[in-house]
Amino acid sequence: MRTAFFLVTITAVVVTVIYLAATTFHAESAGATSSLSKLSGQTLQQRLATIDNSLKSLATPSMRTGIGAVGFRSWPKRDRTKGEWIQINLAEPATIDQVVLVPTIWRDTANRYREDGFPEEFRIRVGNGVDDEGTVVATFSADESHSPRVAPVVIAIHPVVADWIRIEASVLSPRGWDGMYVLQLSEILIFSGIENVALRQEVSVSSSRESRPATPWHKDYLVDGFVPYLIDASEGTKSLAYLSMVGVGDRPEIVIDLERKQRINRIHLHSIDQSDTVPQSVPEDFGFPRELIIEGANLEDFSDAIRLTDYEILSDYHSGPIVMRRFPEAECRYVRLVATQPYYYSENDLSGTRIGFAEIEIFSNGVNVAKGKTPSVEYKTSGPARNISALTDGHNLFGKILPHKQWLGELARRHDLEYERPRIAGELNERYLRQKANLRLLSWLVGLLGFIIVCTVLFERTLRQRAVFQMREQIAADLHDELGANLHAIGLLGDLVQKASDSPDRLSSLVRQIRDLTQRSGAATRYCTNMLESTGLFEDLVNDMRRTSARLMADFEHELTFSGEEHLQDLRPRTRTGLFLFYKECLTNILKHSHATRVTTELHAIPGELRLTVTDNGRGLSDSQTATVPNSLRRRARLLRAKVSVVPAPGGGTEVTLILHPNRFTIFR
Repeated sequence: MRTAFFLVTITAVVVTVIYLAATTFHAESAGATSSLSKLSGQTLQQRLATIDNSLKSLATPSMRTGIGAVGFRSWPKRDRTKGEWIQINLAEPATIDQVVLVPTIWRDTANRYREDGFPEEFRIRVGNGVDDEGTVVATFSADESHSPRVAPVVIAIHPVVADWIRIEASVLSPRGWDGMYVLQLSEILIFSGIENVALRQEVSVSSSRESRPATPWHKDYLVDGFVPYLIDASEGTKSLAYLSMVGVGDRPEIVIDLERKQRINRIHLHSIDQSDTVPQSVPEDFGFPRELIIEGANLEDFSDAIRLTDYEILSDYHSGPIVMRRFPEAECRYVRLVATQPYYYSENDLSGTRIGFAEIEIFSNGVNVAKGKTPSVEYKTSGPARNISALTDGHNLFGKILPHKQWLGELARRHDLEYERPRIAGELNERYLRQKANLRLLSWLVGLLGFIIVCTVLFERTLRQRAVFQMREQIAADLHDELGANLHAIGLLGDLVQKASDSPDRLSSLVRQIRDLTQRSGAATRYCTNMLESTGLFEDLVNDMRRTSARLMADFEHELTFSGEEHLQDLRPRTRTGLFLFYKECLTNILKHSHATRVTTELHAIPGELRLTVTDNGRGLSDSQTATVPNSLRRRARLLRAKVSVVPAPGGGTEVTLILHPNRFTIFR
């Protein structure tokens, strides 16, 4: 049973080592290709759930359609390392804390939308006055691009006061249609708190392909406030834009009462929602006045009106989803929008002027103070679906209108999460596959272990049965060889006692020998179940053989010789016992069957061989017995794992030879 337990334990250890080695190999292989491998599966699952929840609450990058300003692009080059730069000069120093770069969007036939000409490596430098050197406040490498992307790149910087900012592109990227290296951007926003201080500021560049504003590419379009997205928030209810009836006159007005005096400095005019058809059925500037004057006043009749700003559409590239204007801060309660050149509508025999906006936002310290205030007009609207209150309800066709900084930040955040999500999902999927493979391997190993356990149990059972058989055979041989020989010797000594009744001295000696044999037989009987492992028996093989031959061969001429006695001391007790009992059985057989008068015994031991030869001059073997080994000798030789032979002696009689070959596991200590 101990053997089976040992084999099962060794097998279980081997199976465990193989399994751990396989899982460690997979883990190391994964770790070499992904930093996510350092995270636990539970952490990855929690991160995936967090990303999914976050994506539900972030704005979606809905793209503009129609015609509009694309942005700026530099002169094309064949060397990507010949850098370009863009510098924005602010009207006055401002504390800058964030820079947003909106990429130019290209419709890729393979991946749909992606950035085009966005620099692979660049740095942001800020400064004051005529300091051309400035200070680098941020760097951006190719590893941080997460390309392809359509979302803006939001770069937070430590707040710094500056009146100019420069984007220095050190490594350019190829544009899509011809592979030439350019610097292209759609918009640059520079935030001081929640204010975009770059809006409509002076821009200078290192090189430019276009110099005329009436083209889709121009450096001034970097700060015109138009981006290639529509505000598509994930929250809020949708609201249809306000649109007047046809025929509102030559100077339609919209007046918003802020209900109290407010210090305002910015206004956002959202164009009417685009149609949901492809292609769209109305232009992007549908209902938007061609010329617009914005005034502020504190009196309801605008007798104290001041001009805040104005707007004019010079070409298709001067309109967009949101028209943004900053102006010097003014304290006003009333704001009036006067369309000096309203939109002219003509369709199906119906023509005339119209005016409409999706939302009008008026800001005071970054807060839309027009939200919830009901505007007033002196003409009819289009009906309940185009209610005038939609101008200031804070919602567009997609939902809630987000602050510009928050909106662009959500677009950038969505891009980062959408870039990260498939990597986490891929890592989890790879781990599931590895786990499945490991479970498959483990199931095979468990099956192998079960098979080995069954085989081990059967093998152990066979060993036990063999051990029982060997023990029975051993006991039978011991009883036959030891006790049988002793009893036969006692019988012979008894006969001698009868003959020596007239010789007291010889009689006493014979009785003492009978007494010794009786005691030895008693000891052998006690040890017969484990005679081979007993102590006190057969420890001195040479002397035991001499004493036994003296007792059994008392009436024979007996010669006993030994050679290599020093090697006999290295024999195991089991081997010494078996060898002695084999010799004793040889002498007993000679006494019983040979009718011999002379016996010769030779025991020769060398490191390579142990040979025992017993020769008698008896009547020898008959022809039918030639080369036949008695069963008792064959059994004892098998227990010794030795070879035995019985042949006629040269001078008559029989010669028995036992040969033990060297096997240190069974013969020597």
